[in-house]
Amino acid sequence: MRLRVEKRLDPSAWINAAVSVLSVLLAFGVGGVLLHVQGVSPIEAYKMIFDSAFGSAYDLSETVVKALPLAMVSLAAMLCFTMLIWNIGGEGQALIGALAAAAVVRYFPMENSLAMLASMAAAAAVAGGTWAGIAGFLKGRWNVNEIISTLMLNYIAIKLLEYFVYGPWRDPSSLGFPMTAPFIDSARLPTLWGTRIHLGLYAVLALTAVMWVLLRRSRWGYEIRVMGNNARAAHYAGMNYERSVILVMFVSGAIAGCAGMCEVSGLQGRLQAGFTAQYGYTAIIVAWLSRLNPLLSLLVAFLMGALLVGGDALQIMMGLPVATATILQGLILFFVLGGQFFYNYRISWIDGGKS
Repeated sequence: MRLRVEKRLDPSAWINAAVSVLSVLLAFGVGGVLLHVQGVSPIEAYKMIFDSAFGSAYDLSETVVKALPLAMVSLAAMLCFTMLIWNIGGEGQALIGALAAAAVVRYFPMENSLAMLASMAAAAAVAGGTWAGIAGFLKGRWNVNEIISTLMLNYIAIKLLEYFVYGPWRDPSSLGFPMTAPFIDSARLPTLWGTRIHLGLYAVLALTAVMWVLLRRSRWGYEIRVMGNNARAAHYAGMNYERSVILVMFVSGAIAGCAGMCEVSGLQGRLQAGFTAQYGYTAIIVAWLSRLNPLLSLLVAFLMGALLVGGDALQIMMGLPVATATILQGLILFFVLGGQFFYNYRISWIDGGKS
């Protein structure tokens, strides 16, 4: 008796759903073991995560606040992932976008809110897109590994932002804290319904719809999918792979840059070190959990936002390390990527020539 591994030629939707659900359940199961080792009841911990994320209208609004940058950066990531371009640089692109938006506020302040916010968004998109375009150019021109280049660009972006907020842009009245002066009122995204949810919510919803149409209904989206499935076949069909890589990376970086702008303009109100809370990396989990489906990413980003809010509650109420929620996120990504094998392949036993 031996195992036989066969590729699934046409995986069904229920296999996709079952693998995703089981992967998340296994992640929470292993996470429960780790919580138990730390002397915490897993049931109580998970109940606290649920209550802190969904227990009241305020909790729900905070979950949405956490979900907004995750949803936007995950859209940026899935655009590249669809083409099998592994853009790990969403974090750095968001930081560079926020840096560019802060530069506009500092050097070109305007009283008109519409003009101010539009200028900030344009600067963030161009800066984030150019930052990602560097890795795209290296990939398209010389096949430089984009995982390494985007990851390294993240560290450069972090240090660049720290240079400004610790140095020339630091607010003299901040008592030494690394942050710029508060943005002027015209540079702040309006908040909604008396909560901290800002106007970036509408930007996320609009971008999600545009991304779905782009990937599923447009010619460019079709070419991206073809190049992701078989770059050589796409080349023989006359598709320009190098140009597409650069363009996809630019658009992806532009979206991530806008996410950084929305975060500092709508939530932070100033630029400061570490404001992204590593959303750029968490968004990768959102993109994979949603199976590169823009519509589904909204739900996944919301649930991941709940996990972040719950992680804060675990830290405050149970005294657990802040890394607890990060470990749970890592476990989810680990099991989801592992589960991808069972989505792509069928395993059966072979006994005497019969399976």
